[in-house]
Amino acid sequence: MSRIGKLPIIVPSDVDVICKGSEITVKGKFGTLHNEIPDNLEIQQKDGTLIVVLKNNTRNGSALHGLHRTLINNMIVGVSEQFELNLQLIGVGYRANVQGKLLVLNLGYSHTVDLEIPDTISVEVIQNTNIKIKSYNKEQLGLFAAQIRSWRPPEPYKGKGIRYENEIVQRKAGKSGKA
Repeated sequence: MSRIGKLPIIVPSDVDVICKGSEITVKGKFGTLHNEIPDNLEIQQKDGTLIVVLKNNTRNGSALHGLHRTLINNMIVGVSEQFELNLQLIGVGYRANVQGKLLVLNLGYSHTVDLEIPDTISVEVIQNTNIKIKSYNKEQLGLFAAQIRSWRPPEPYKGKGIRYENEIVQRKAGKSGKA
């Protein structure tokens, strides 16, 4: 059995969890999330906690047990607290700003990169080079951050590019001079 799947999920008092068969809905102060769990899993609600129970113990079922327990926990944390990611623009002339529902990036191309900000995500630019992204949906948050980062991933020689806040870029030595 999955060790992670066995752990109970603590539900805060300001979060409502509704389980109807294989459908689960979580409502909180930041939004509402829906998910569907497989048939071999069951959710039990007891005194402000949720327990994901595995009906039949197979290898695939055990893997799904831990996965769906984590997905449900992320839903509860997201609607009660929100998730946050920070991106850094490192490079001469790299900067970002928000114009309405667009994130405008200057990344050294001959044109600006305009990305539409999804409704569930809020973006804040600090000092032109730091981007703070918040959302209650962890999946969409990670996808949007990866989409931003894909325009200029950090390169290994000078470290220029878009990187996550605590990301470490392995640096390479450049060409050595003539011997």
